[in-house]
Amino acid sequence: MNAQHSHPAPSPASTPVTVIGLGLMGSALAATLLDRGHPTTVWNRSPQKAKPLADAGAHVAATPEDAVAASGLVLVCVLDYDALHAVLDPLAEAGGLAGKSLVNLTSGAPEQAVEMAAWAGRHGAGYLDGGIMTTPPGVGNPEMMFLYSGSEAVFEAHRPTLATLGDPLYLGAEPGMASLYDSALLGLMWATFTGWLHGTALVTSDGTTAADFTRIALRWLTGAVSGFVTTYAPQVDAGRYPGDDATVDVQITAIDHLIHAAHARGIDNSLPHLLKSTMERTAAAGHGSDSYASVIEALRGPKRR
Repeated sequence: MNAQHSHPAPSPASTPVTVIGLGLMGSALAATLLDRGHPTTVWNRSPQKAKPLADAGAHVAATPEDAVAASGLVLVCVLDYDALHAVLDPLAEAGGLAGKSLVNLTSGAPEQAVEMAAWAGRHGAGYLDGGIMTTPPGVGNPEMMFLYSGSEAVFEAHRPTLATLGDPLYLGAEPGMASLYDSALLGLMWATFTGWLHGTALVTSDGTTAADFTRIALRWLTGAVSGFVTTYAPQVDAGRYPGDDATVDVQITAIDHLIHAAHARGIDNSLPHLLKSTMERTAAAGHGSDSYASVIEALRGPKRR
């Protein structure tokens, strides 16, 4: 048997990574990368924030130029796009981004991500935009989603490293898609939080605990409500809303019961009144006998109809 000598492929954990920005989220990203064995270089405008990471084994770069030079993969997580450009513009003009994989985890608008991708391309960098769908304590949990869009080549090349932070989901080549999903999912979260809190205020006014109500609410959300949403998604895609479960007109009547019960208990009804108003606009547009999914026509406005 002839022995063949070969060099082992680099382990994903051996991939050097640079993290620029050490706020709560940036620090969590860097700490997780270090914990998973990645040689990690960090830089922050306020150097004192890097000390805990330095103590854990991170290399603290003196300048953004040094930080970017240290790794082929550069993660940036700063306050906003103004801060992003303030850090990266000088080194980009000097050619420091050429050949780098730039993963931008800074929160912003989809249009800013599109502009940033074009900017990175002009400076020779592969660009991936990201949306972090967790708080800092959730970084490193494989159940938490990290959304990415932009360069598929960058995503595939660094998927194992990105997976150490959370479950990496690629949404396509359009750079702004991760940011768009991020905004939409946060809107869903806030609406759900507020609906749950309104319901909690209602039932606790009669002596039920929030914990007792929440057990029932979660069963409702993960059972019946998730079933409705799954049914409604293809209706929205098709633009047809058969009212064979519960029509908008029926929902308008039903929400009056909520408004009455909340008013009788002194609970703020701003959210239910907003929902009822949206349903009424939907019915006035001719969708009273359609499913609740037809409310999207009122939300889209006349330009999208």
